[in-house]
Amino acid sequence: MAGLFDYEFQLQKINQHQPPLYKLDKIIDWEMFREPIETALHKEPKAPGGRPPYDKLMMFKIIILQKYYNLSDEQTEFQIKDRLSFLDFLGLQIGDNVPDAKTIWLFKEQLILYSLLYCKTI
Repeated sequence: MAGLFDYEFQLQKINQHQPPLYKLDKIIDWEMFREPIETALHKEPKAPGGRPPYDKLMMFKIIILQKYYNLSDEQTEFQIKDRLSFLDFLGLQIGDNVPDAKTIWLFKEQLILYSLLYCKTI
């Protein structure tokens, strides 16, 4: 039977080994990406109500996970639900809502569209 603080103790044990995601999270100031991403992908709501969107910075970090571990959208959704290190990297806890594969795909498509329309090529 799981205890009240088992999640935190298990996460501490994992982070003692300094896995790559732990190191990445400590080195990179993710907040510096928030404003450009929020600005680039800002959409006015069509109507009041509905489910609030996922945090765009968290979605960006999901793409980092995908590229780092070479995961499909479906595998990314599963691994986020399955791995404590992924949850910790994304600032989530067990039981939090996790974006599904379609949501991950749509976010990537929005980034691609923005980059094609507004970013200059070098």
